[in-house]
Amino acid sequence: MSMTDPIADLLTRMRNAGMAKHETVDVPWSRLKENIMKVLVEEGYVRQIRRIQVDGQVQDTLRIHLKYDRDHRPVMSHLKRVSRPGRRVYLGYKDIQPLHRGLGTHVLSTPKGIIVDREAVKAKVGGELLCSIS
Repeated sequence: MSMTDPIADLLTRMRNAGMAKHETVDVPWSRLKENIMKVLVEEGYVRQIRRIQVDGQVQDTLRIHLKYDRDHRPVMSHLKRVSRPGRRVYLGYKDIQPLHRGLGTHVLSTPKGIIVDREAVKAKVGGELLCSIS
């Protein structure tokens, strides 16, 4: 069965794994998910990611190693899907506002690839607002 919103599924699995204090979470691999996760690794929200092949499965799996603080609370407290298949949200670089006064991050899909809000403003490029993380 096909999934209508794989990015929302990715964020929900990460949110649930964080609340359950799991060290890793596995999601079906796609290039878009891998690029989003690479950005989150660079920003320090996730420890590391690996693309693995699980026995008995046709599709590859993306294993995400979550990051926690000293009190074992997830580093990502809020994961929100902004642009959805039923309602796309596009922003020009002048319309991008910092999230929580710069303590959060917006992830955008732009012609320059998947980047965070600060890089989009610096490169003067807008795009689709995929999700917000704080």
